[in-house]
Amino acid sequence: MNYHIIPVTAFGQNCSLIWCEVTQQAALVDPGGEAEKIKQQVAAKGVKLTQILLTHGHLDHVGAAAELAEHYGVPVVGPEKEDEFWLQGLPAQSQMFGMEECLPLTPARWLNDGETVAVGNVTLQVLHCPGHTPGHVVFFDARSQLLISGDVIFKGGVGRSDFPRGDHAVLIDSIKRKLLPLGDDVTFIPGHGPLSTLGYERLHNPFLQDELPVW
Repeated sequence: MNYHIIPVTAFGQNCSLIWCEVTQQAALVDPGGEAEKIKQQVAAKGVKLTQILLTHGHLDHVGAAAELAEHYGVPVVGPEKEDEFWLQGLPAQSQMFGMEECLPLTPARWLNDGETVAVGNVTLQVLHCPGHTPGHVVFFDARSQLLISGDVIFKGGVGRSDFPRGDHAVLIDSIKRKLLPLGDDVTFIPGHGPLSTLGYERLHNPFLQDELPVW
């Protein structure tokens, strides 16, 4: 699977354009805003967009999803249905952040743990990883050992859990039970910030250590 990261908005959100090298079919993961910038990047890569994938329902990850879905005539897929209240509350989210109003969004397909999503010949495994939001999912390509982790895990950090229905203990459990077993060599694209590997985070991420050092 090929990928190209498109940083968007003041949140520095990593919108990912992913595509199958054989078929040139592509998907956008978490288009958080700046639709025109994203359109230009898709055109520059010369790929055929077939769907938009969402890891969760926060505004900074879905802000341009509806506009792009209409522009390309493609479905919005994901996240898990527990994030429906976030997607229906997009107008309130945009007002809270002082951004242009984002209308409520209902995806064409909700995703469940253990399902798969096809992008051309690429098969993405869907893992439900709640904690940051209750319906957060991640996408894993086993062949290329690439994980799109949304706001579950970052280089040196983990997602916030102080939003409605967030839960830090559940988030850490999601990482340890769902993500780390994928293997140390897995590279992940987080929702914000630089890429890392699960192996590096397993050893060095302070939130994943059972015992913090005594200073």
